Amino acid sequence: MSLETDDTLPNGRAARPRGWLRAVIVVPLALAFVAAGIGFVGFLSQLRGVETDPPQTADGIVVLTGGSSRVSDAMELLAAGYGKRLLISGVHPTNAASDISRSLPDRQRLMSCCVDLDRSAVNTRSNAAETRRWARERGFKSLIVVTSNYHMPRAIVELSHAMPDVTLIPFAVIGEKWRDEPWWTSGATFRLLLSEYAKYVAAEVRVRLADIGLDLASDFGEPAAVPRRPATAQAN
Repeated sequence: MSLETDDTLPNGRAARPRGWLRAVIVVPLALAFVAAGIGFVGFLSQLRGVETDPPQTADGIVVLTGGSSRVSDAMELLAAGYGKRLLISGVHPTNAASDISRSLPDRQRLMSCCVDLDRSAVNTRSNAAETRRWARERGFKSLIVVTSNYHMPRAIVELSHAMPDVTLIPFAVIGEKWRDEPWWTSGATFRLLLSEYAKYVAAEVRVRLADIGLDLASDFGEPAAVPRRPATAQAN
């Protein structure tokens, strides 16, 4: 007489361990997918669909290069008196102030008196570092942040982490393509949003881990290097 084990029983019990293994793998993946979907919807809810004037003036204005009409919109804000000076962050090293002036001929006076160029920044994180240096040199405590609507959430995360003592007022630039057609009808726009959402989540995770590190350092009696992020002023 032979003894049968669970591995050889024909009634399906042999599949149970494999079924549990599949559940252990599939269920967390499904939950992560749902969480990512909910997070993406929350990310989209932060994106403005129309441009609105800042609710208040600020000490300075910073525009992060990389999208159409960002610089021209920032110059319009400067001309309207929303800030004392403008920092154009992320200017290509080969571009001179005269190159920008030629593209904005009616703003040449402002370019010569009230605009600073940052050629060091190569990404949003270094945009934030250079903006912090500029704001501290000028003694600015409030800034209007100009960038594309899809880039604004990540920009605010990076800037507020770098400058927790500075009030940030977002001015989201709406591109023509965004205005002309809904984002869900364009594969290119949808891919752009997914990419930006992934970068935004990565920035949030990194900043939160940095905050946890500050908490641990404080618990062990070490001085905190950077204070907490403040609330960001929101445009109406």
